[in-house]
Amino acid sequence: MLEISDLSVSYGGIRALEGISIGVAAGELVTLIGANGAGKTTTLRAISRLVGISAGTIRFDGRDISRARPDEVVRLGIAQVPEGRRMLARQSVLDNLLLGAYTRRDRAGIAADVEQQFARFPRLAERRKQLAGTLSGGEQQMLAIARALMSRPRLLLLDEPSLGLAPLVVRQIFAIIRELHDAGVTILLVEQNANLALQSADRGYVLEAGRLATAGPAAALLQDERVRQAYLG
Repeated sequence: MLEISDLSVSYGGIRALEGISIGVAAGELVTLIGANGAGKTTTLRAISRLVGISAGTIRFDGRDISRARPDEVVRLGIAQVPEGRRMLARQSVLDNLLLGAYTRRDRAGIAADVEQQFARFPRLAERRKQLAGTLSGGEQQMLAIARALMSRPRLLLLDEPSLGLAPLVVRQIFAIIRELHDAGVTILLVEQNANLALQSADRGYVLEAGRLATAGPAAALLQDERVRQAYLG
């Protein structure tokens, strides 16, 4: 579904990504792990076309999206849950959900999907009229995921979903991620908690200083001594 070939990204004179190649097949949950500054978030932002690329190609379902606009990427079926959630804090839970469907015009379908998200996240249903900025961190993360799902994505990009959350809430969020995966949603996950990410994923890629260091089945990476020493503690 997603093919990234020899991708490089620069910020000014700083090379953030250097010739990385990764792929995600339909139905997979693939994770990117690595230290802070390794290029994980930059990879997701490049896929969403939020940063320019210096070299390489990004193909989605066989189509080159390397120069597409961010709204075109969403319409094609890619949605990103950004690091830090980025709620419209002064808008309601419902309004934030509707924002996720901004590329759609099917009002009946949007209304049905709102109710589907409330069924998936009962806590959000209880707070549908509450301002998003007053939600707990875990509730905001649920809302960020639900908002992304409102675009009916074929590929869901998750950037640090456990960031700043208590361990119990992290387990709840990852249970939701695994449920989405079991339901057939294709997911590319960036996560600082490498152990939890690899336990949930089918395959993984390890980035180091903007370069691809190693890759393989998640179970194999969990047993890789170098990966264990560097990222699994």
